[in-house]
Amino acid sequence: MNRTEFIVATAIVLFAAFLMGWFAHWLINRFTRVSRSDMGELDRMAQELHEAEEVRDQAITYLQQREAELTNQLTQTEAELRAAMDGLRDARHETEELRAYVERVQNG
Repeated sequence: MNRTEFIVATAIVLFAAFLMGWFAHWLINRFTRVSRSDMGELDRMAQELHEAEEVRDQAITYLQQREAELTNQLTQTEAELRAAMDGLRDARHETEELRAYVERVQNG
């Protein structure tokens, strides 16, 4: 094999490698390319996700406010219950004192 044949063979091999690389690149782009409809769908899904996150945040805020209101109401109800129980306890104590006084007066 002389020098010219070697250069021609090397050029053919390099050109074949170039063609194979170009073809592989074309195939990869063909299979991984995102179409306009897919991009539109991705945009729509991103928008819906954003709206869903906003709704979730609003729901969390509402639930936190409602929980705070209910906790406050529960605290007030417990305070009223304690006050009522204290009043009942005082009334029972006063009733017992009055019974004892009536018995002393009747017994003379």
